[in-house]
Amino acid sequence: MERYFKRRFASTTSSSDNVDSSSSRDVGISSDVDSSKESELQDILANLIADPGLRPQMLDYDPNIRDEVRRAYLQKGPCQPKDHTFSQTDLSGYDRRLNVKWFDEFDWLEYNISKDVAFCFYCYLFKSNFIISQGCSDAFTEMGFRNWKKKDKIRQHVGAVGSVHNQSRQYCADLMNQKQHIRTVLIKQSEQARIDYRICLTASLDCVRFLLRQGLSFRGHDESDTSSNKGNYLEFLQFLADRDEKVKAVVLENALRNLKLIAPTIQKDFVNACATETIKKIIKDVDGAFFSLLVDGSRDVSVKEQMAMVFHYVDKNGDVIERFVGIQHVSDTTSTSLKEAINTLFSREELSISMLRG
Repeated sequence: MERYFKRRFASTTSSSDNVDSSSSRDVGISSDVDSSKESELQDILANLIADPGLRPQMLDYDPNIRDEVRRAYLQKGPCQPKDHTFSQTDLSGYDRRLNVKWFDEFDWLEYNISKDVAFCFYCYLFKSNFIISQGCSDAFTEMGFRNWKKKDKIRQHVGAVGSVHNQSRQYCADLMNQKQHIRTVLIKQSEQARIDYRICLTASLDCVRFLLRQGLSFRGHDESDTSSNKGNYLEFLQFLADRDEKVKAVVLENALRNLKLIAPTIQKDFVNACATETIKKIIKDVDGAFFSLLVDGSRDVSVKEQMAMVFHYVDKNGDVIERFVGIQHVSDTTSTSLKEAINTLFSREELSISMLRG
């Protein structure tokens, strides 16, 4: 019989192997794409440009990440450099300029220092949801408004209850209302689950505060389950769990599904959040006074140029204070690259270069 019918075991095995290998490659490619998208999103959120005249339009972002970008901008708030000395413009024979009190009257108003124009924060975030025929103008979103003698034009931009501006403002409120968020509606967590998550989050933040205060590293060389030393973050979290039954019941292996809060990306999010709050505290301590910027450049272990930046100022008590505010990677150490990095810092933190001395 074998003379008339050829065996097909080898080919069948080979084809199945090919299917398995191709499917594994597809899974690997998919995971790589997801990780690259997540990395790209983190880079965008970490380098949001506050200046309304420099940042990209909302339509330039991928539709899948626009809500994340909008939420980050809403948490940051509108760009309102109240300590800036606003330039004057000759309008009909009179020198006019933006009145700093308008920032308090119109909480959505933003200002671009380089172009001396004003923008609308809410319309920037949600203008893409409307069409031009609905009365959506480019004056406060792309071109900018600078007719300082006509304050009534600003009020006209707000319009009636159903105007584009007011609808955009409502969209912003809905986006930041977590109780109305689609994820919250779908998950419908029980009250006990919320309590357990808060305990887990509080324990994780306690670990973060301790490690940051002591200047210790987070990650370990081997964080597997069989490791004898999983790194400072995981070891300290285990230390808290061993001494508190409530914490032990909701962290590490007892955590609900994937709510362990121990992934490397989660640890980085904690650190970035603490860094953001620390810089806000430093800027608040400056309190709009004059300050100087100390800059020093060096290479890291990966032979990349980086620039360390330190604020130098006098606080309310008359003490000279120096505060480290971050490290910025630069392409090279030329004056142009350093200036671009400094401009990025000032734009991100809404600082006015007119207050810089030295």
